[in-house]
Amino acid sequence: MITLDDGVQLYFEEVGGGSRTILVPNGFYFKRDFQFLADDATVVFYDVRNRGQSDSVTDASTLARGIEQDVDDLDAVRRHFGLDRMDLIGHSYIGLMVALYTIRYPEHVGRAVLLSPEKPDPSKQYPPELAYTDATLAEAMAALARMRSAPREGNPEAVCRKFWSVLRPIYVVNPVDADRVDWGRCELANERNFMSYWLGHVAPSIQRLRLTTEDFAGATAPVLIVHGTKDRNAPYGGARDWAARLPNARLLTVPDAAHGPWIEAPDLVFGSIRTFLNGAWPDGAEQLRS
Repeated sequence: MITLDDGVQLYFEEVGGGSRTILVPNGFYFKRDFQFLADDATVVFYDVRNRGQSDSVTDASTLARGIEQDVDDLDAVRRHFGLDRMDLIGHSYIGLMVALYTIRYPEHVGRAVLLSPEKPDPSKQYPPELAYTDATLAEAMAALARMRSAPREGNPEAVCRKFWSVLRPIYVVNPVDADRVDWGRCELANERNFMSYWLGHVAPSIQRLRLTTEDFAGATAPVLIVHGTKDRNAPYGGARDWAARLPNARLLTVPDAAHGPWIEAPDLVFGSIRTFLNGAWPDGAEQLRS
């Protein structure tokens, strides 16, 4: 456990033993798939505040800053390990958090990978070709609405697993890949209660974000954005905006992939990440301009 300045403890696991360190906030659900990173690096997976096996936090004042608090906690994790610079990997809203860290603490970032990150401007809407929706998403949202309106039946872990059985199909394009989405961690109380934390604190903190041109310019580290064109959760247009606005970023587009592109195109995604973390831009990584 890592003890933060306010006493909250964050759970972590460390694998590998290379001189280079990669921090993966909240990445336990893809730890198995990303074991290859430990071949030549030390990889630290940790649960962010109020998630996974980290402390459950009941004091609203320590949660109110949401994603901004997660950014500062990431720097506390860096200091715990005595790192001057490190590489970072973040997925989904944690990808956004990693991007914010790269902006706020540029001197401590070697390279950063954003996997299917949330868009940089929370208020921006994209045209259909840059924001994928289909019947699969509509069916899942309707099923979730029915679940919320129905009386709760079963123990909390069973309810959580039912919730994830509805969500899995929206994270991939090919339905046969849905069973490979094992992200729920329903045995953990923090994960079973995540939705209330998300709606009450994290999502509002994201909606408050207003990044300026000067903010983007401060992120000098190389950043690789990996994003599927059929992502139903984080619009592909947001990835293009990150690549265009960060000064040293490139976009690896994964055609016909949804929110878990490493599931649907593992050779492309894993190979590109390895190439990037080893110091080069992978083939197909596109440099965009605003």
